[in-house]
Amino acid sequence: MTVDAGELLTWYDAQKRDLPWRQPPTSAWQILVSEFMLQQTPVARVEPIWLDWVARWPTPSATAAASAADVLRAWGKLGYPRRAKRLHECARTIAVDYDDRVPDDVETLLTLPGVGAYTARAVACFAYGHNVPVVDTNVRRVVARTVHGRADSPASVRDLADVAALLPNNDEGPRFSVAIMELGATVCTARSPRCGVCPLSRCAWRSAGFPPASAPARRPQRYAGTDRQVRGKLLDVLRGSTVPVTRAQLDVVWLSDTAQRDRALDSLLVDGLVEQTADGLFALAGEGGESQSPRHAVN
Repeated sequence: MTVDAGELLTWYDAQKRDLPWRQPPTSAWQILVSEFMLQQTPVARVEPIWLDWVARWPTPSATAAASAADVLRAWGKLGYPRRAKRLHECARTIAVDYDDRVPDDVETLLTLPGVGAYTARAVACFAYGHNVPVVDTNVRRVVARTVHGRADSPASVRDLADVAALLPNNDEGPRFSVAIMELGATVCTARSPRCGVCPLSRCAWRSAGFPPASAPARRPQRYAGTDRQVRGKLLDVLRGSTVPVTRAQLDVVWLSDTAQRDRALDSLLVDGLVEQTADGLFALAGEGGESQSPRHAVN
């Protein structure tokens, strides 16, 4: 089976979410920022932070000129703060090497810090209108169900070819790409697909009687009690202070497992998100002045 582009695009025009990065005159840089933020993060959490970010730093050069600490503060509680660091590095590369203009071809985009296969194609497609296949988990799920009759599908080397085969061979290709992604995000969802309102008249999964997934369902990632949670608590202290803080100020955020707390702090230093000053205080990257090597962090 295939996906009827006419059905999908008619539905998308009527039902698409009003997301700010889809509105003109959003720049390629601002679309790139949205893609960094949306990795493993719900739209509702991203939207207010993205709006503040692009108002404050509308261009790569504006972002590059900001301090690493300001970037980490602006990232707030989006999670996975290494993304913020990589976005800052990406801004510097674009500002210096590409005259403040985001490249428009997939191959060059792939050379930028923090830009992987999905993000490169998403920017080429959504920002520049190139008719290239864009595959995320939502698109992969829609294709698995409608085309292959499976409940879901793991990532595969076939994904790009599968999606490329569905793209209209005209200027509707980029709109088709965002529409199929929207369908997966809002209707053909992983846990509670709303097949009764699906715009597609043909679906191999529905025709096959909705066979269950062959692999066991993945458990949602646990957050409470993980190193990620501890890292977030430590960063909260540093984001909330304009001056370096003492070790004691950090220690109080996680008293139940001191080894875990030390491990989390050490990982923040190794990742370059936190610095330890020469006199033993801690600060966000770029605010510690003369700092020690990360290996001395928790001694």
